Amino acid sequence: MARLPLPPARPVLHPLRQRGTARVEIQHLPRHRRRVTIDHQPLAGVTPPMVARWFRHIGDPVTYAGTSMSGYLAWHPLDHIRWELTRPAPGGGAGEGARFRIVEAFGRRPEFYVDTTDTVEKLDDTGIRLVRRLLGAPIIELEHTWSRGAEGAHYVSVLDLGARSPLMAPVNRLLLRRFPDEMVEAWVVHNIEEVGHLEQLLPGLAPDPGSAVAATVTAET
Repeated sequence: MARLPLPPARPVLHPLRQRGTARVEIQHLPRHRRRVTIDHQPLAGVTPPMVARWFRHIGDPVTYAGTSMSGYLAWHPLDHIRWELTRPAPGGGAGEGARFRIVEAFGRRPEFYVDTTDTVEKLDDTGIRLVRRLLGAPIIELEHTWSRGAEGAHYVSVLDLGARSPLMAPVNRLLLRRFPDEMVEAWVVHNIEEVGHLEQLLPGLAPDPGSAVAATVTAET
């Protein structure tokens, strides 16, 4: 599949969160596996159903900075390139069982370009889990969980790189070369920025969970 060009950056209407706003742990595990855990600063004004609705309608159009675009492009105005629903959920739409194609470049750097298609193995009011499998074994798992907190939604992201089976150790070594530590660090920054941006985007979404997402995000005056 041909590499998609990085589109012009969309306006950044609000300062993106810095790495130091989250608690980050990067673990190097047996058989070349790695686990990255990001415990984000609370998302003020955001509730778990709002986050779940966002992911179910992530490809729907929003008006961001006066321009209509997919919610995915507005989510990270610098790094996101394309989102596609390559297979709908059994009940339709972007629910459990769907497959998402996600194209992005962390830090807008071409060497950190990612074009992946993953299965949504969980999506409810507690979180979403995206999984890429090889011969039935999960080799990449990204799980976001969220819950109510006194200061807003408590949001945690966990990225697992590599399969647990000893037989998959050669595949894990390939993943280590494809996704080196420098790229993992770039993903950490990217994830902190996009999750933090939900604090600005979600309060403007349509309240009806059965409707398509419709949001207007304008520059602060």
